[in-house]
Amino acid sequence: MESRRGDRHVIAVFGAAGHTGRFVVAELIRRGIRPIAIARDAVALAAANFPVAESAEGNGGGEVLRRQASAGDPQSLDQALSGAHAVINCAGPFLETADSVAAAALRAGIQYLDVSAEQQSTREILDKYNEAAHDAGVAVLPAMGFYGGFADLLVTAALGDWDRAETIDILIGLDSWHPTRGTRITSARNIARRMAVAQGRLVPVMMPAAEKHWDFGDPIGAQTMIEVPFSEIILIERHTKATELHTWLNRTALGDVRDQATPAPQAVDARGRSAQRFVVDAVVRRDGKSRRITARGQDIYAFSAALVCEAAVRLLGGGFRSAGAQAPGAILDAQETLAALTPEHLTFETLAD
Repeated sequence: MESRRGDRHVIAVFGAAGHTGRFVVAELIRRGIRPIAIARDAVALAAANFPVAESAEGNGGGEVLRRQASAGDPQSLDQALSGAHAVINCAGPFLETADSVAAAALRAGIQYLDVSAEQQSTREILDKYNEAAHDAGVAVLPAMGFYGGFADLLVTAALGDWDRAETIDILIGLDSWHPTRGTRITSARNIARRMAVAQGRLVPVMMPAAEKHWDFGDPIGAQTMIEVPFSEIILIERHTKATELHTWLNRTALGDVRDQATPAPQAVDARGRSAQRFVVDAVVRRDGKSRRITARGQDIYAFSAALVCEAAVRLLGGGFRSAGAQAPGAILDAQETLAALTPEHLTFETLAD
């Protein structure tokens, strides 16, 4: 697939005034890509403190283009996406925005990405838009964030030349989880049963949720893990054969996000990242052998921004295997995509026995 020729890449960011959206706008500017900042709330959009973008002439000093649009107003979306080559949707809950923004992207004939952790939204976008995206020659990548596409890429890289796995475990360790307002709203509204793969089928997770112990090493250490699947289950299940597929989150992080007194993340560096550290292990097993990838980084929201921007750049550069609504591991080179994020955003290592 080829990106549009003769135009400098422009990427629209829907939900640009939100916490992750602001990270995405800043990351695009850092990469020399002109963003269009779109938000539902004109006041919040006007008040957003975006970095200064490079001007169209490439000499610096340009202001980020700001446009107001609502997921419930297709005409406003069409106008807001004018001139864009891709749109990154950062406005959750995605059950309320993804369908409308993806539809607008396809009307415009541009790439669509979002950072949803919601299984139901991810499943609906994959089901509804695959044929239309394929016909339009564009990619639709839902759940291209820390929860979702990240684990899909890790698992795909860990599998390597294996065409199947008996078990796949994704183990997520956070030293803390200070949720954004958007995370809290999504958590409150996302009441659908969480799904995992058991005995080769996508099934609801049994309650009470299973527990296990896992040692992440530095800086998280030994943790009690709770089965809490996110959108990565839906992505991985689409293109990977596994008898068992489960996601685990450490009890410390789960306790933080469930505690209404836990404050929002606070910036500790010049890039606006919080002090939060994460470790993610993707472990695949078959025929008595195992492979494991361990990834480490800082601030899941800032990392989501770096990851989704990397994916968008690859789509616009023609670096994807096929059009349609897809999981990233099915159409992107997992190893290359992860490696592109090192060492600035991520470190990772692979072990096998």
